[in-house]
Amino acid sequence: MPHPQPPIYRLRIVFPGHGMVGPGKAELLQRIRETGSIAAAGRAMGMSYKRAWQLVETMNAMFAEPVVTSVRGGARGGGATLTATGAEVLAAYLAAVEAASAAAAPAAGRLEALLGSAD
Repeated sequence: MPHPQPPIYRLRIVFPGHGMVGPGKAELLQRIRETGSIAAAGRAMGMSYKRAWQLVETMNAMFAEPVVTSVRGGARGGGATLTATGAEVLAAYLAAVEAASAAAAPAAGRLEALLGSAD
């Protein structure tokens, strides 16, 4: 009997010697784009400000160009934005997840057919 919810794919792409991009970093980039703030993005994910900053710094160091730029607070407030590289990293990651999901669908269907009842 088919289950009402489709499987969820959590793809992690590891670049040996460079780092990795996975669902957490992708979500952080999406939320920075939406909120204009590293702190707000981290809060929305239940992540500390320090951890959010560490992930941004890791990604900025990982790629040839920074993925996020930020301006400290002050009279105008500060904030953060995705760079063109950051937007491309996010788009490429999401495309990889979509491609992996499509490629894995037949095997996931076979696995789903073997599932027991949900609790």
